[in-house]
Amino acid sequence: MNIGKNKVVELCYELEVDGQIVDRTTKEKPLDYIHGTGSLLKKFEQNIEGLEPGGKFSFTLTPAEGYGEVDPDRIIDLPKEAFEVNGQIMEDLLVPGATIPLVNGMGGIVPGKVLEVNEKTVKMDLNSPMAGKTLNFTGEIVSVREATEKELKDGLHGEYVHQCNCGGDSHGDCCGHNGGCHHDGEGHGDGCCHGGEGHGNGDGCCHSGEGHGHGDGCCHGSHKE
Repeated sequence: MNIGKNKVVELCYELEVDGQIVDRTTKEKPLDYIHGTGSLLKKFEQNIEGLEPGGKFSFTLTPAEGYGEVDPDRIIDLPKEAFEVNGQIMEDLLVPGATIPLVNGMGGIVPGKVLEVNEKTVKMDLNSPMAGKTLNFTGEIVSVREATEKELKDGLHGEYVHQCNCGGDSHGDCCGHNGGCHHDGEGHGDGCCHGGEGHGNGDGCCHSGEGHGHGDGCCHGSHKE
């Protein structure tokens, strides 16, 4: 069976950036996703379209085809109150260089890097760690099958079931994250607020928003555990 729309694909890959391997999956723990549903970068899917199990791939994505260039508008100042959990500011999280999961206006997880901590504000970089990077992929297709009706409706791992629509002006317990939405995001681009829970956001390639991946890099799928 060949890769096409609504096919469940398992694949293993290596991602090289700036001469270093920054992420990989194996045949034993592959990345899996439903093709054509926006789980992966559009150009990534285009490059593996039509392949079948055992098919190998090797391609390069430019920043424009990946996560774009670094956007200065995504470097923002948030009030420290945005990082309150149970009424207390999580000072131990606010360390320059640390990555903190934030909740955007749509309830999605956006990893933000702490650049600077001031008396009342925190400067955050919401650009993807892969922004401005050229992405070099090599890998192999492990399996291809038809997605079930349930998977198409609920998501391959039930991710659609748990989606919520917490607006940018929400101040309640958004999406069940402990910290809620303490910041309405007005004038701050993504309208991000601290979720209060870690989700394994790092500098790798794949991220599902629920701790299955390794960061907010090029793909949005899930590594099989």
